[in-house]
Amino acid sequence: MKRFWLLFSQTVTVLLAAYFVIAVLKPDWLGRPSFRGGVVSLLEAPATPPAPPEPGSLAAAAKKAAPAVVSISTSTAPRNPRSNDPWFQFFFGDQINRPQTGLGSGVIVSPDGYILTNNHVVEGADEIEVMLNDGRNASAKVIGTDPDTDLAVLRIALDRLPVIVLGNSDQLQVGDKVLAIGNPFGVGQTVTSGIVSALGRNQLGINTFENFIQTDAAINPGNSGGALTDVHGNLLGINTAIYSRSGGSMGIGFAIPVSTARQVLEGIVTEGQVRRGWIGVEPNELSPELAETFGVKAAQGVIITGVLQAGPAAHAGIRPGDVIVQVGDKAVGSVAEMMTAVAALKPGTSTPFTLLRGDGRLTLEVTPGTRPRRVTPRN
Repeated sequence: MKRFWLLFSQTVTVLLAAYFVIAVLKPDWLGRPSFRGGVVSLLEAPATPPAPPEPGSLAAAAKKAAPAVVSISTSTAPRNPRSNDPWFQFFFGDQINRPQTGLGSGVIVSPDGYILTNNHVVEGADEIEVMLNDGRNASAKVIGTDPDTDLAVLRIALDRLPVIVLGNSDQLQVGDKVLAIGNPFGVGQTVTSGIVSALGRNQLGINTFENFIQTDAAINPGNSGGALTDVHGNLLGINTAIYSRSGGSMGIGFAIPVSTARQVLEGIVTEGQVRRGWIGVEPNELSPELAETFGVKAAQGVIITGVLQAGPAAHAGIRPGDVIVQVGDKAVGSVAEMMTAVAALKPGTSTPFTLLRGDGRLTLEVTPGTRPRRVTPRN
């Protein structure tokens, strides 16, 4: 009996020794990570597969778009004409000579360093500093501005720039999910989400040409010029304004569609300015009072109450009292719609205008001129 017990003990001892040797020298034979100097070798450890994204997560869209969204800080030297007056300095001190600073956001849209932002973010600035999400900084140069849409194009001289993908804002629908990316209140890059609340918002008194995307994604001061993207991280608009009684987000934000931003970008980069169509008329919303005044029998359209002498509309035969119902192939039912349609026309290219005059309907060929550029005074 003792012999069998001794044989069993020796066998177990040999097996345990063999297991220990294999576990140290060849752990992969046992399906275990190896230990070297008491530390697990990560190179030989079995890889843990990445966890699938949570249902409804927008992390991929944020990861794709966020690197191309930048923070913009501006500095403006004081321009008070009395800043050098000793008496003025005595009462107000050095604060009158302190530069004014501002914060905003922007979107890199080209590997050549072109950045889209709002005109009001950089208007009147003497110095513009752009901060990338990867920690790099660069001074920016204003390539051009378009006050009529509140857009501006900047440029920085850096390489290996992340570039956002331009989406299609014309396919947007109310209820689509969107992300707003920017630098609110200077706290750092922030991503918020929401839906498209409305499309084609105008008559807000913000810009000359208004065709805003309305969203409930949180947009706050400092977000101006930032990106509104779809769930794939593609740019749909440039965040511009909010409706607020407190200065913070109340769930009503507005963005300029990327279709408008693309037109402004191409015009500024290729021609140095945005060339828009202009016909020289004074349009008004059609009302029963104006219809009666001009003897017009029309239920919809834009009534012309004034025509500039020797302007494109006058040359084409448009008269006060005419009601324009279509510009090219676009029906117009409001002044904003007509101005947008005319502005989209190529100057010098004849376009048919459909209008109502008295009891009749006629089509006139109008050759638009170039809309005079609005000059914004430098404060």
